[in-house]
Amino acid sequence: MYGCAGLDFVVAARSESEMLAQQLEALSVRLEALESRLADFDRVISGLEGAALTTARSLQEISSHWDSVYEAMRRIEDADVGQFESGQE
Repeated sequence: MYGCAGLDFVVAARSESEMLAQQLEALSVRLEALESRLADFDRVISGLEGAALTTARSLQEISSHWDSVYEAMRRIEDADVGQFESGQE
């Protein structure tokens, strides 16, 4: 049917097809591993974004408290300066 040369060609083509199939399978496995790692990175990034948002909110609250402390200190200083000025007149 094929003859000797034809049979060699069919065997060579089949071997090449099998080799390509194995390489594609290996690439598929690697691609699945990369997709899994990307999903892990997405979860980590999401967690980091949440932590950054919580940190920013906490820093904003701390800043607000310090603003209140400084405002109270200014009121005390202004009251002290007012008493000092009225005492000298």
